[in-house]
Amino acid sequence: MERDVFVQLITRKVPKEALDYCIQLYEDQPFQFRLSKKRQSKLGDYRFDPRAKSHTVTVNEDLHPYQFLITYVHEVAHRRVHEQHRNLKPHGLHWKNEFRRLMLPLLRPEVFPNTVLGPLARHMKNPKASTSADPALMIALKQFEANSERSTIASLPLLAEFRFRKRYFRKLEVKRTRALCLDLENKKRYLIPLVAEVDG
Repeated sequence: MERDVFVQLITRKVPKEALDYCIQLYEDQPFQFRLSKKRQSKLGDYRFDPRAKSHTVTVNEDLHPYQFLITYVHEVAHRRVHEQHRNLKPHGLHWKNEFRRLMLPLLRPEVFPNTVLGPLARHMKNPKASTSADPALMIALKQFEANSERSTIASLPLLAEFRFRKRYFRKLEVKRTRALCLDLENKKRYLIPLVAEVDG
């Protein structure tokens, strides 16, 4: 990929205070970079094509700048680890250390607002495979989404009834990253992520 094309894509996606650093990460170990349409299952992706010996990083184009930046660095960490160690667990210790190392220069109030910086710094002590596995960080990031007025399960009080995926539930109990909820129709209990948005 041409550097100019990469710079053009990344410039409008990350906070301007992080732009030079993001470009430097690309220049240090280049890769194909693509913006992807919204994916429900993931925010970004890293792929290595052994035949073409090419590295590709994709990030969902609908992410706000702070979520985009975290996802971009997450995927670049995969690219770096692949260069050094192949056939490792995707989100194992090598990746955690590399992701932490690459994020460290960005953990500043000039890059992230304080409401995100605290939860993000705590997250980076032992980063998860996805930011969605960290409710505190997801809640902090969600305030910057265009549809942030939508309620999450985390924001509902216990015993509140809500609609989720066209079904009606009652929130019974909070268990770390999920809520135990009762389906009001079939009377079964389900664990639903605290960061899930409720309908209507």
